[in-house]
Amino acid sequence: MLTRKKITEIGNVLTGSIIILFLAFPIFWIGLTAFKPERYVFSTKFSFAPTLDSFRAILQAPLSFGPLTLNSLIISASTVIIALPLAVMAAYAFSRYRFRGQQALLIWVLITQFLPPVVVVLPFFALFRQLQLVDTKIGLIWINLSIVLPYSIWMIKGFVDALPTEIEQASLIDGCNEFQTLRYITLPLLAPSIITAGVFSFIMTWNEFLFALILTRQEARTLTIGLLSTHTATGIRWDWMSATGLIVMIPVFILSLTIRKHFIQGMTMGAVK
Repeated sequence: MLTRKKITEIGNVLTGSIIILFLAFPIFWIGLTAFKPERYVFSTKFSFAPTLDSFRAILQAPLSFGPLTLNSLIISASTVIIALPLAVMAAYAFSRYRFRGQQALLIWVLITQFLPPVVVVLPFFALFRQLQLVDTKIGLIWINLSIVLPYSIWMIKGFVDALPTEIEQASLIDGCNEFQTLRYITLPLLAPSIITAGVFSFIMTWNEFLFALILTRQEARTLTIGLLSTHTATGIRWDWMSATGLIVMIPVFILSLTIRKHFIQGMTMGAVK
């Protein structure tokens, strides 16, 4: 006889399975379509001879998505490398020090996240055109920093707030200066949160579309913009789009699987204070 507890557990398992299936099926179908021959793209059959023709098509001329992939990697990695040290220093200052205008500045950092990108993209385009940064990687790195830096500051600040100040005070008593305390005590404890902020920053930059669409022409185009090239005169080539989408997802999957332990720890670090 099924008890109430058993029925609840079965219901939870079924509900979780349905949600996972609902979320995973589009990814599965994209992966399946990426390896389908062109004549089977609109077929629902699961039995076919897999082919790499779609990947060859998007990596060779005229699409040539290889340089676009390299651009995305360079821009995303550079943005994260620059943003994390700045975010750590700003978050630590906001958390540990008190200065005039602190709350106003902190709120202003947060407000920048509420501005729709479509509102600021044209002013940025006018500015970048004057500075000759249109269609440059530096320009995209700059614009992405304005997106991920406020987010990273707020995220890391929450984790710094959760650290007991007694640990840092003890290191100062033992003879460490503030820099040594930050380097040898605080940063190792903040490593999971920094990794978490870095993952989110990379994903946000890697998936960014609007600014890359408006601010690039040819040299600095990213892989997400390359998806537009899969629309041909005969319609959308869904096999090409699926292959490109799979390439877009691969770095995120690899990164998430590689650091999943730190990622989970960083997400839960500031949950209980």
